[in-house]
Amino acid sequence: MQAANADVLLDLEEEEEEEEEEEEEDGETVLELNQVIIPTYGTVPEQQNLHTPEWADFDNKPDSLFFSDGQRRIDFVLVYEDETKKMTHKRIDRKKQKRKRQVYESNLINNGLQLEATRSVLDEKLVFVKVHAPWEVLCTYAEVMHIKLPLQPDDLKTRESAFNWFTSLFRVDENIIKPEQEFFTAPFEKEHLSNFYIQDKDTFFNPATRSRIVHFILSRVEYATKNNVKKFGINKLLDSGIYKAAFPLHDSSFRHPSTDPACPSERYLLYREWAHPKNIFKLQPLDFIRKYYGEKIGIYFAWLGFYTNMLIVAAFVGVGCFLYGCLTKDNCTWSQEVCDPNIGGNIIMCPQCDKVCTYWNLTSTCESSKKLCIFDSFGTLVFAVFMGIWVTLFLEFWKRRQAELEYEWDTVEYLEQEEQVRPEYEAQCTHVVMNEITQQEEHVPYTACGKCIRMTFCASAVFFWILLIIASVIGIIVYRLSVFLVFSATLSRHVNGTQAIHKYLTPQTATSVTASLISFVVIMVLNIIYEKVAILITDFELPRTQTDYENSLTTKMFLFQFVNYYSSCFYIAFFKGKFVGHPGNPVYWLGKYRNEECDPGGCLLELTTQLAIIVGGKAIWNNIQEVLLPWVKNLIGRYCADARSEKIVPRWEHDYHLQPIGKLGLFYEYLEMVIQFGFVTLFVASFPLAPLLALFNNMLEIRLDAWKLTTQFRRMVPQKAQDIGAWQPIMQGIAILAVVTNAMIIAFTSDMIPRLVYYWSFSVPPYGSHSSHTMKGYINNTLSVFNISDFRNASKPSSPWFGNQTTCRYRDFRYPPGHQHQYEHNIYYWHVIAAKLAFIIVMEHVIYFVKFIISYIIPDVSQKTKSKVKREKYLTQKLLHENDLKVVKKTMGKIADKIIKGVDSTFRPKSE
Repeated sequence: MQAANADVLLDLEEEEEEEEEEEEEDGETVLELNQVIIPTYGTVPEQQNLHTPEWADFDNKPDSLFFSDGQRRIDFVLVYEDETKKMTHKRIDRKKQKRKRQVYESNLINNGLQLEATRSVLDEKLVFVKVHAPWEVLCTYAEVMHIKLPLQPDDLKTRESAFNWFTSLFRVDENIIKPEQEFFTAPFEKEHLSNFYIQDKDTFFNPATRSRIVHFILSRVEYATKNNVKKFGINKLLDSGIYKAAFPLHDSSFRHPSTDPACPSERYLLYREWAHPKNIFKLQPLDFIRKYYGEKIGIYFAWLGFYTNMLIVAAFVGVGCFLYGCLTKDNCTWSQEVCDPNIGGNIIMCPQCDKVCTYWNLTSTCESSKKLCIFDSFGTLVFAVFMGIWVTLFLEFWKRRQAELEYEWDTVEYLEQEEQVRPEYEAQCTHVVMNEITQQEEHVPYTACGKCIRMTFCASAVFFWILLIIASVIGIIVYRLSVFLVFSATLSRHVNGTQAIHKYLTPQTATSVTASLISFVVIMVLNIIYEKVAILITDFELPRTQTDYENSLTTKMFLFQFVNYYSSCFYIAFFKGKFVGHPGNPVYWLGKYRNEECDPGGCLLELTTQLAIIVGGKAIWNNIQEVLLPWVKNLIGRYCADARSEKIVPRWEHDYHLQPIGKLGLFYEYLEMVIQFGFVTLFVASFPLAPLLALFNNMLEIRLDAWKLTTQFRRMVPQKAQDIGAWQPIMQGIAILAVVTNAMIIAFTSDMIPRLVYYWSFSVPPYGSHSSHTMKGYINNTLSVFNISDFRNASKPSSPWFGNQTTCRYRDFRYPPGHQHQYEHNIYYWHVIAAKLAFIIVMEHVIYFVKFIISYIIPDVSQKTKSKVKREKYLTQKLLHENDLKVVKKTMGKIADKIIKGVDSTFRPKSE
């Protein structure tokens, strides 16, 4: 070991001489190379020797989680490529990188961490630096980080739920994964060490807590100072390539338990009882997940499981509404009229585009009208109202569940006590300001003016990208308008409709499907680009804490994704076919492209098609991206490693060849689910089966995410999290918007309101001729008449007219030719508009009122949880107070005894 240290020091001296010779040529200051930085305490000259890690050979114990002495646990692993064996950089660059790494490792040792270096078994260029935090270091930083640790076992009795017998059928076997013992906890303080429940110093800090403390130190230790700017943190060293990886260890293989009998093999148990596909119907062991991966991972899977369970009710009601539509479609009078050769067969429709399009028979839309009867029924209205209430119940009950987890996982006061400032923020703190509260000077990274400039720039960048998405949506719309002409020419619908393919492949259908596929591709491409832009914008914004950073990034990404994913659906639902004019005076986009029209059945079926393609394509894409790609990469890595050697490989090298989790962690998992939540709620009136599809997807998603984390990725650094962050207000905003969108879909996209108006007002006198309320004659009543002689030359179809008929029909409520107000909106139109507006107002107010009542009745925190929190605070204060009192009494007792003894000796008579 002494020889190894001597070699390192000799290398340092030689490098210093070479750097002095090359300094003039390089032209750069090498201050950071000539100083050793001690965090928080400034710098000291390099006359002090650099501390170096201990070197040890691999001991052929593949499942060992300890240093070579078998006593010190490995809390973190750093991986670098030996600079002397690198061939990709200039010599001076390699030496600079080596010096920065050596300074960094020396400062880690100065901070109390213990390091041990071991060369790779498979690749001699790689060196693994194992990091161990001794007891004193753990205690010191646990107090700095305000980590809550056990005081005494929890003596509160929990009431058994009436449904325990049922849920026990789906719970993990307690003999395999034993329930965690509950404790009363308090923020750790070294001076109150005796008050904490310490049975064994080696297990008092569990592996997740140890890794979190070590990562906290790694993120704040300095390695250089240049131009009076400190450079520190493992993240920057990873970005610059000085280290190739930094991660905590998995405790075993996921395929089999550890050969070390002292190892609990938690990774193996998680794979067997949680991540394996056979457990798809089992409840998740959330406490065990939290113990192994930390609260941030635990709260994600708790939320995803809760959301999935709530979808069961929504899916059940949605399937009921769908079956209702299937059972009643044969009684759909307006569809029967479309398909009736004596009614729909005699109705000739006007062309839907200029010149190329021809006249067509209404019966050609018979099949689509039958499908539309399934979705455009009374059940859809019931389901839309139900989903408006369901989403409120979901959010309110999740708040209660989240409050329970905050108590159980000791995150109730996390944000106020534990969260630390980001190292990237600390590094930029060069401005001095006066704190209004403490009236003391503190350092900040920018002035008030600088902050305004940053915020303005970031907001402008986000707004620009949103405009770019809107531009792409407009491009898709122009594509739809232009390609419709092509499909109309190649798929022209003849009046007789004899060709079977025309029943299904209409110009509208072909346009809709191809536009949806192109929209999906554009969405995915823009996602990839904007992801990098959003990260750059947020980094420039420089949020203070990690929670602030994630919330800021979440807001930017969701705004982008909202426009990206939902814009095409909003166009079909609320704009397509709404502003088309009439055949004699059509409305044009950009003065060139004629606006699209809906089929006689409306745009609802097209909206359903769009949703199915985007949701289905998105699910397939995400699974390929999230699961298949890491699996293929790991498979190739294992194949290459096996081809090179048959040697025994240590645990840290196995983990190194797994995929890194990425800087954003679970951000994309949340984003995927919240986008799905938007599809399930915002447009559910057009597709009642959306909750069922989401339920099936989520049941699979839970296990795929678990499988991915457990088998394909390195272990994440455990992190604290109080809640799901900015996703909660985002979902609340979606819930409010969903009421409006569903009401507008029913009012403006479906034909429910026109049918009701016809049934109650226009089927009977004075407007109708039927003696009782009926739907008969609805189709004929809602299709306006147009005289073909009134076509403009630019719109007149090139195909010749046949027969003796001089008129065609189109979808609108207008007076016929020859009327004094010909081609103007008739009384039916104004009745329908009034009914639509009245319906939206009534539906919105009813649902919002019910939502308000539900939110008021259901408290965010249950009474049971409030009692537990109060009880824990009371017992914690009492315990700490009593222990302090005992110490005082004990100390005062000794002093009193000494005083009494002194008094006794003073007044005691002298013995003769």
